[in-house]
Amino acid sequence: MQIDDLDRTELEQILKLTKENNRMLHAMRRNAWLGGIFKVLLWAGLIIIPFWLYMQYLAPVMQSAMDTMDQLQGTGAKAQAQFSDLNNAMQKLQDLYPQYFQSKQ
Repeated sequence: MQIDDLDRTELEQILKLTKENNRMLHAMRRNAWLGGIFKVLLWAGLIIIPFWLYMQYLAPVMQSAMDTMDQLQGTGAKAQAQFSDLNNAMQKLQDLYPQYFQSKQ
């Protein structure tokens, strides 16, 4: 059985198309794989970068603000305690010298 020239050219075209198809499929697979890696890196960056920026820049500022608030609250509590002590001293003074602290009605 002999392969005539027509069959040979058809087989060569089929071989050429098959090789081209194989190259395209490999390129598609490679592009899909690289695209997947790019998407994973992109999403990781979108999640990790804001967290990193918060930890580097915003967290120290927030900690400083919280420390300042704690100091202010502590100072307010101390002032309130001092006024309470002053009120108690005034009450003792009124009890000792009621004639000087008569209410005028």
